[in-house]
Amino acid sequence: MKNKIGVTFLIVIIFFFQSIQAKEYLSENNTFKIDFTVGDTTDRINDAFAEVKILVGNDVNVQWPIKSAGIKQYKLKQNSDDSGLTEGAPFEVILYTQDDTLRITSKVETSSMSELFNGFLTPAVNKLYTVLFWDPFAALNFYDPKITDDNGNVVYHANGTPKIQQIPFIVVWLIIGALVFTFYTRLINFRGVKYAVKLLKGDYDDHSSSGEVSHFQALTTALSATVGLGNIAGVAVAVSVGGAGATFWMIVAGILGMASKFVECTLGVKYRVIKNGEVSGGPMYYLSKGVGGPLGKVLAILFAVLCVGGSFGGGNMFQANQAFLQLSSAFPSLEGNGFLVGIILSIFVGIVIIGGIKSIARVTDKVVPLMCGIYVLAALIIIIVNINNTGEAISSIFYGAFSPDALKGGVIGVLITGFRRAAFSNEAGVGSASIAHSAVKTDAPASEGLVALLEPFIDTVVVCTMTALVLIFTGYADNAQGFSGAALTTAAFASEFSWFSWVLLVAIILFAFSTMISWSYYGLKAWEYLFGDNKRVGYLYKIIFLLFIVIGASSGSGAVIDFSDLMILGMALPNILGLYILLPEVKIELRTFIKKVKGGNPENKLG
Repeated sequence: MKNKIGVTFLIVIIFFFQSIQAKEYLSENNTFKIDFTVGDTTDRINDAFAEVKILVGNDVNVQWPIKSAGIKQYKLKQNSDDSGLTEGAPFEVILYTQDDTLRITSKVETSSMSELFNGFLTPAVNKLYTVLFWDPFAALNFYDPKITDDNGNVVYHANGTPKIQQIPFIVVWLIIGALVFTFYTRLINFRGVKYAVKLLKGDYDDHSSSGEVSHFQALTTALSATVGLGNIAGVAVAVSVGGAGATFWMIVAGILGMASKFVECTLGVKYRVIKNGEVSGGPMYYLSKGVGGPLGKVLAILFAVLCVGGSFGGGNMFQANQAFLQLSSAFPSLEGNGFLVGIILSIFVGIVIIGGIKSIARVTDKVVPLMCGIYVLAALIIIIVNINNTGEAISSIFYGAFSPDALKGGVIGVLITGFRRAAFSNEAGVGSASIAHSAVKTDAPASEGLVALLEPFIDTVVVCTMTALVLIFTGYADNAQGFSGAALTTAAFASEFSWFSWVLLVAIILFAFSTMISWSYYGLKAWEYLFGDNKRVGYLYKIIFLLFIVIGASSGSGAVIDFSDLMILGMALPNILGLYILLPEVKIELRTFIKKVKGGNPENKLG
């Protein structure tokens, strides 16, 4: 036994020293000399390091990843989130004095599959990020995006880059789209709710209509993809960064997003394809058939590619990864057994998705009400316990939403924070939900658009607001106490009743599971659009999808997940452009539906 421990220790020591590489460098004019060391002591992502020691010379400055002067040793960090260097991704360090310069380009070698994936995709993530999160207003010098402290001083990350609050192009794209759709449909977000409720009750059902699932099943399937970890972790990020005022703007974004959902889901039904009783629909079809021509085909293919990537990452790996992290934190004995947990998860998901949309719908119409009920009930209990704080909480929400001090970036800063988190959560304008709603049993496209507009209301106005109120009522909105994301929400719930953390654990597992099964359907339909809709093509996608569950649960996903989340947001680019072009058709469908409803004939079925 002692020999085994000794050998293991020796291997660790050898690995440690092998992972560290040191080299001496002379500056161009030989006025200073440095010792430059790079290394990586674990197989986890983003924890490599680089170190500079000044051996000869004075007043040597180091530019990027940090800016400092007058010290002899620097520990370098790469990422703006204050983590270490990214393994496999090249970086550059510039050292200089008044009349001498030294540039060093280096890279820390990868030592695990997680690091290899992460390092390979990081450059792609950065490029996609610069496009989707480009800030047109800062580029035109309309405002200064740098965040300042109470004294007006710029706040910096550990790597020397200033912390900023951007107005991302993709969020502006979604907001403008939602506003246009809201006013074009004459406030369908409000006047359409009564029709949506009647449709869910089955007042206009006609079982002879084409399709595979009921209005309620289509709604719960789409909700299962949006009501998820974004409602728990995403809201915590919004409130901790933007303050209580972010809650107000999340609600506004949710209400506006109802119009976006109405438009895209109406078109999803209108242009769906039914083959052998199986429905295929979504942006791929209304872009290619509705917009038509070369532009429509390009937009459809672009959307499908982004949708497949998003299904593997944000709709799959991220969910599996976060589910395992929550389980392992509750049951420490699971630590290091992500592969096993991933296999178990993939078996349960596989059982559901092999049966197609009907099987998925039968599960989601039970799981979604259950998980929403558990979560909302738990939140309500905490809110009722702290009911005396209601006035103060509402005041902080409204004051924070319009305070010029908000986020030290002004009203615009907190507004964008709220809108951004709402967009991530309810996916209004992204187009994904129309894939699920296309399978509904109806012959009136606008009827399903009306049902779909309830999604952002439930997801953002109800569930996200509940999370925000719990954080505000328990004081964690102003004092995160070192927590972030889902951990912050968990801490807020547990602060009132310790056993609430177990309730939240169940909710998180259900959220992750339901999101995976719904996104498997979205990705499958996009995959079939690209490669054909025969059974072999479908089974290949499902096998790959289940494999990614195992990978997601057993490794640090890093840039793989960031890349996929960006792809999900990227889906809004071709989708909203197509929606603008097809808006007149949506208005015709809505008028047809309302005219039929107001005909006054109770036997008049709408599907």
